[in-house]
Amino acid sequence: MKNITVSVSDDVYRGARIKAAERGSSVSALVADFLRSLVRADSEFRRLEALQQEIFDQITEFDGSDRLGRDELHERAVR
Repeated sequence: MKNITVSVSDDVYRGARIKAAERGSSVSALVADFLRSLVRADSEFRRLEALQQEIFDQITEFDGSDRLGRDELHERAVR
């Protein structure tokens, strides 16, 4: 476990102590929880980004320049 030093204004510190007391926690625990949530969110974003790329790699028969004409589009809708 590593210790860090964070400098904040008196108002922020007072507010953090109040929030921590409301949650039955410490300011240190609040900061640690916040930092953990940042790391988790970043990891989740990277996981979803990789999943998106996997899905894109599986799409082989789509071309954005393929266009249906009006009649063909309506013919498909009737089927």
